[in-house]
Amino acid sequence: MATKIDKEACREAYNLVRNDGTNVNWVTFKYDGSTIVPGDQGTEYEEFARECKDDIRLFGFVRFTTGDAMSKRVKFALITWIGENVSGLQRAKIGTDKTLVKEVVQNFAKEFVISDRKELEEEYIKNELKKAGGANYDAQNE
Repeated sequence: MATKIDKEACREAYNLVRNDGTNVNWVTFKYDGSTIVPGDQGTEYEEFARECKDDIRLFGFVRFTTGDAMSKRVKFALITWIGENVSGLQRAKIGTDKTLVKEVVQNFAKEFVISDRKELEEEYIKNELKKAGGANYDAQNE
């Protein structure tokens, strides 16, 4: 059965993370049968990382504050999590399913496909976003 997405519900969740007026910093998009729907949401990245279990696949949209001594800015990441115990068929479908998620999640600085917990660490993600962000005035202090 082809995967579908609940665009309206997912867009609402996506906008919560993008909205500076909320304290929601992340949201997950999970599978409910063959439909992608909004999952959990929260304020702390560690909460998001705990959602990434070995037997599931999910998409996460996460807000980070990055920058350097000269400027701070908000960056968004689209994280595709594929747990190590996810079947081969589900792994194969994740690429085409992600195109559905990208119809809703359109603005992000960097995209990650992660199945290794080390790559899920907050500092790793922040460093990658910083690299993607361009000028790094902190380099003058190193």
